[in-house]
Amino acid sequence: MTSMPDRVVLIGVAGDSGCGKSTFLRRLADLFGEEFITVICLDDYHSLDRKQRKAAGVTALNPKANNFDLMYEQIKSLKAGNSIDKPIYNHETGEIDPPERVDPNHIVVVEGLHPMYDERVRELLDFSVYLDIHDDVKIAWKIKRDMAERGHTYEDVLASINARRPDFEAYIDIQKQYADVVIQILPTQLIPNDEEKKILRVRLLQKEGIEGFDPVYLFDEGSTIDWIPCGRKLTCSYPGIRMHYGPDSYYGNEVSVLEIDGQFERLEELIYVESHLSNTSTKYYGEMTELLLKHREYPGSNNGSGLFQVLVGLKMRESYEKIIAKTPQAVG
Repeated sequence: MTSMPDRVVLIGVAGDSGCGKSTFLRRLADLFGEEFITVICLDDYHSLDRKQRKAAGVTALNPKANNFDLMYEQIKSLKAGNSIDKPIYNHETGEIDPPERVDPNHIVVVEGLHPMYDERVRELLDFSVYLDIHDDVKIAWKIKRDMAERGHTYEDVLASINARRPDFEAYIDIQKQYADVVIQILPTQLIPNDEEKKILRVRLLQKEGIEGFDPVYLFDEGSTIDWIPCGRKLTCSYPGIRMHYGPDSYYGNEVSVLEIDGQFERLEELIYVESHLSNTSTKYYGEMTELLLKHREYPGSNNGSGLFQVLVGLKMRESYEKIIAKTPQAVG
């Protein structure tokens, strides 16, 4: 780990399993440096192991299967600069293993199903993001993964999703109203009745009025813009690319929405799109495009999900720097 921080900045990343949290965390590690970040998976705060959940008839999504008191106390302690002995949930065995020592770091990311469910934990967060995948896309992705890699049938996959749905809607989905930023992954509107779900429409919802956070905008802040960037400077094959920007309301909060429908054929040309975006929090011209090119193999790099994950990472970096600038430095 790097030197002990004067201030621990706490970031929450919420979403269902298979929604892209792992890829987003890799992008954050690329941006900040792995030594600078500690990631805490909130599955470690399951209070019931797999057998106990089955016996009690609850899923891991249910708050009854999680120890929010311990989660709050430990995350609060970590943010205060103290080391903790964090429990470990073993995903392979489904059992709770002996705890591990976790030291404070400059940035601590709490990720999983419930970062914003408990109000006490939520109020500790300095920045929060929710990754929101539309059911149709989630089903298509899960079918592709589980049928190809795990030998499951189509009926198995649907049954699994439907069994989780009530708890997902009751305990996970509701958290998106509290997030500073929501990344929505939706079916494309460019292809009528698209069955493959390979082309995606991705929306970045940015809450207004957050201290230290200035939403990214396209062309003219606060206006409504529809833009087809395809042409001499951006190569687009069928079905093309459409972008949208404008103000909206989301769960009673004023938000700025940036949207990309379609996928990029040549990532190098993203510099053209980047040049028309403002408030990106880049440190130099082309940094956003450079970060995407650095790991073009990451899922979503050729569509809005990768671009918006990078953008949110850049906004997190700016928020971190503003918080640290206000923090009194320790005298040693």
